[in-house]
Amino acid sequence: MTREGKDLELALFDLDNTLLSGDSDYEWAQFLIERGVLERAEYEAKNDRFFRQYNASELDIHEFLEFQLAPLARYPREKLDEWHAEFMRTKIEPMIRAKGVDLVRRHLGHGDLCAIVTSTNAFITAPIAREFGLDLVATELEVRDGRFTGKPSGTPCFREGKITRVEEWLADEGRILASFTEIWFYSDSQNDLPLLEYVTHPVVVDPDEVLHRVAVKRGWQIISLA
Repeated sequence: MTREGKDLELALFDLDNTLLSGDSDYEWAQFLIERGVLERAEYEAKNDRFFRQYNASELDIHEFLEFQLAPLARYPREKLDEWHAEFMRTKIEPMIRAKGVDLVRRHLGHGDLCAIVTSTNAFITAPIAREFGLDLVATELEVRDGRFTGKPSGTPCFREGKITRVEEWLADEGRILASFTEIWFYSDSQNDLPLLEYVTHPVVVDPDEVLHRVAVKRGWQIISLA
């Protein structure tokens, strides 16, 4: 028993199309295209293709990361941070779901250990996690001499990799998954089935068609944060 006699519970939240009413990965690329940082015809077509593949659970995460992380290696961190501040104001803040904020606050208020668990890379998502007041488990980026190399670091936080990254995060906190009596995970995507199947309380949020069918078949809770 911990936290004033309460069994320790863990609440995990997918980010894109769960706590947000959109996809931060996709919107970051669109943001760079709109500002002329990326060439529109080439990158918009690729961005749309990867987005469709993700929604169809056909995404090659390594091919996507090669595309998505490459622009980060071309610019100094100061310029990237400047762009990201504008990205937060213009793209992310309008996508933050009020019901998502309320859900997070309820878990935090119960004393649960909470984190966002997302395949989107940590550069994009760390400021978003801070906005929610949550820890972050995300795809990490390789850094050399203070600059991003354009490559991921460690296991991408995608599909089964989300379980791996959660375990690594908890190990850094001096904990293991088995120490939690209840584990919640909220997600919209069929790509998150490995982690949804792992936890004690899988909750699907405005799910895609495949995940909705699975949730109905297995009797999982289905909610909307829209």
